[in-house]
Amino acid sequence: MSQKVRLLDVFEGRRYLKIVLVVSVLAFLVLELLIYLGAAGQAGTKSRTIVLDSEGNKVYETAGSALSSYEKLVFENNHGPIQNYRMQLQTETVPFPFRAWLSAAVGIPIGLILLVSFLVKVYLALLYGEEGEHQESKEDGTGPRNRIGTLYHSFHRFNVFHLGFLVLMSVLMFWIVPNFLQDFAKVSLATIRDYKWFFAGASVFLAVIITWVIYLRYRLSKQMLENQFNIEKYRIETQLLARTEPTPLLPNPVKEADEAATEGPAPL
Repeated sequence: MSQKVRLLDVFEGRRYLKIVLVVSVLAFLVLELLIYLGAAGQAGTKSRTIVLDSEGNKVYETAGSALSSYEKLVFENNHGPIQNYRMQLQTETVPFPFRAWLSAAVGIPIGLILLVSFLVKVYLALLYGEEGEHQESKEDGTGPRNRIGTLYHSFHRFNVFHLGFLVLMSVLMFWIVPNFLQDFAKVSLATIRDYKWFFAGASVFLAVIITWVIYLRYRLSKQMLENQFNIEKYRIETQLLARTEPTPLLPNPVKEADEAATEGPAPL
């Protein structure tokens, strides 16, 4: 049984590994700080300056509470004197994008770590092959033979890279799925608003089809109940007729003569 390797044993006598570790930690801290600053920069009070013409149509739009001198120059060169237009200021408060910050703060570092580890493993596989993995599989024995052994073997093969991959996929789903549902809802509402008569007609058509199917199912169920009722009624009447059929008190001589002729003469 091999002795468990500690992190202190790995860095013992290897100063450059300590330097690499410190630099990596500092780089990830700086990356997390940049991600937070980028998310915080998207939040707060946002102002937009909109230039409208005499009919109220939007001609120009820019971020900020006023037009800069360069923007005024560009606008006047394209649309004429700015005094002929009306300026409108729109201000809105944008909340802190917590979901985007959390997804980036967790997904980007883990993605970088997995990418670097993948490149390192590919580099080692190209240089030394995959004999190490086969050797480990041989040392494990013939493999699990029952359910407990299978669970232990699966848990033993589950390492930090698998955990990082699962966390990365969870973060991506946490970011992609809500955005997809939100965008899909916006596109659906805009489409319904633009083609409301088409969707209204389609809804009425589907409602008529569903109502017709329900009515046919009702008629079919009603017919099946009536058939079942008639069958039960016929069965009960047949049983009653069989019970009330009178039994003959005297034997029928014609019937007995026919039976005797059919059987033939009696043997001597």
